[in-house]
Amino acid sequence: MQAIICQEPGRLEKIEIADSIPGPGQVLLQIKAIGICGTDLHAYAGNQAYFTYPRILGHELGARVLEVGNGVDHLKSGDKAVILPYFSCGKCIACRNGQPNCCQKLNVFGVHSDGGMKEKIVVDAVYVRQIVGLEFEEIALIEPLAIGAHALSRASLRPGEWIVVVGCGPIGLGIMAQALHAGCKVIGVDVVESRLNFAKEAFGVLTVPADRAIAYIKEQTGGDLATAVFDATGYKPALETGIEYMAHGGRYVLVGLSKGDLCFSHPAIHAKETTILCSRNATWLDFDKVIAYLKTGGFPASKYISHQVPFEHVVDTFADWLDPEAGVIKAMATLNG
Repeated sequence: MQAIICQEPGRLEKIEIADSIPGPGQVLLQIKAIGICGTDLHAYAGNQAYFTYPRILGHELGARVLEVGNGVDHLKSGDKAVILPYFSCGKCIACRNGQPNCCQKLNVFGVHSDGGMKEKIVVDAVYVRQIVGLEFEEIALIEPLAIGAHALSRASLRPGEWIVVVGCGPIGLGIMAQALHAGCKVIGVDVVESRLNFAKEAFGVLTVPADRAIAYIKEQTGGDLATAVFDATGYKPALETGIEYMAHGGRYVLVGLSKGDLCFSHPAIHAKETTILCSRNATWLDFDKVIAYLKTGGFPASKYISHQVPFEHVVDTFADWLDPEAGVIKAMATLNG
């Protein structure tokens, strides 16, 4: 079968690999849709943390069950399925405390081990669930939207709160959409005008360029600033300055990941009694929230998926998606068969 591998930064190749069969407790899946996320793009560009080469990318997946191994009774051939791509040990302190998303030995499919950018995959069935009522492309959106759902749960949001999301890319947009759905008031911040316009037009949030953000946020919140601020950029200067948008007593949630050190003014964060939270990956609970949300029809998936190509064209097209002028929000590859 065919797979696409990132041999080294800047070089994808289509290769042939052997088919696999599911063992006990495993499931064979036919991949039908592959979302391209920031992790994949950063890996291709050579600036992704926790990454080694060569690697088959892909962890935002919509799939169909082809075959199940012995002992698997929650799935059957023909089911549509989603994959939770965070493989945990089940034994460490995080796993024992119900936080497998930050397992000490976490293996993220497509990051720490070869992922789903291929025609078929075999994975442990415990990481696969049946999906009813969604298209394959929507199923591939569950994982990135669950990243946002997890970030929102970390902040313990309440309806009516003012929140700021820094970064109007795919993760930031997912946070904004779900925060609006939860009854929050949302302001999106970015440095790219086209992304601000997209967030405003497709998602109905208030937006402001970063260089005018503080004054605008103060104006909208009556001088209070936002009680929760989310960074969805992973960009060091943005991560270090997002605290400026936060109200006294607020929460600052770091969703984006930078490879380097961060520096905060201790007096500034101390004065606000800042709660700084990191948000890593997602859980089945977050997936369940997103699945229910998608089934409401309230998420503009057709707008969010801005670029879509057949699997056969990914190698030739991938580099173009890194160009800001391409206007990529969410790129997706689809497979027939």
